[in-house]
Formats: sequence, structure tokens, C-alpha cells
Amino acid sequence: MIIAIPVNENKAEPSVCVSFGRAPWFYFRNTETATSQVLANPAAIAEGGAGVKAAQFVIDHHADALITVRGGENAAEVLLAAEVQIYKAQGGGALENLAALAEGKLERLQSFHAGFHNKQ
Repeated sequence: MIIAIPVNENKAEPSVCVSFGRAPWFYFRNTETATSQVLANPAAIAEGGAGVKAAQFVIDHHADALITVRGGENAAEVLLAAEVQIYKAQGGGALENLAALAEGKLERLQSFHAGFHNKQ
């Protein structure tokens, strides 16, 4: 399983970013190979549609699940259509949230906002 998390920095133990589409980085964890990588989010500087662009970036990297604080309706539609499971982050770091997911402590994200329409 590949899990994606929007994060604030490119380091081994990054903090979870509160923004999905405009997160500067994405942390990807492959649970089968026990490998991780942090990649720059190309949607972070998009003039518009950052959530959908970030969702496509996550899908293009074969994520099966996403852990995020929040997300927009359009991005959620794209992710769910690609069968990416979306979980609500508990705050803190990416590694803490990965452990919480593995322990079954994260809930599915059920509520999505209408989007910021080019406002941060």
C-alpha cells in the first residue's frame, strides 16, 4: 500500500500540512517495501485548481490512501473516483499519522470544503 501525506518540509520526519492542494511537499510511504520519499508538490504554486492538481499528483504516484487535515470537494471527487481512501490526520507528524493508520485509529475524512477558489 502507498500512503500519501501533505507535509510542510522535506525531511525524514515532516509535519503534516493543514493544506492539501497547496502543501509544499508530499510524503509517500510504501508499506510493502518500507520505503519513503518526499516529493515537491507541483500544484503548490498553481494559479487555480490546486486541489485537483494535487489529487492527480497523488494518483500519478499510485497512492492507495491519503492522510490529510482537510480537502476540497473537487479534489475529493478525483481521489475517490480513483479509489484512493481519504483519512483525517490527527495533527502532528507524518510518522505519527502513519502509525495511527496502521493501528486503525484514523477515521475516514467525511466532510470536504467547497474550495478556496484561488484564496489561501
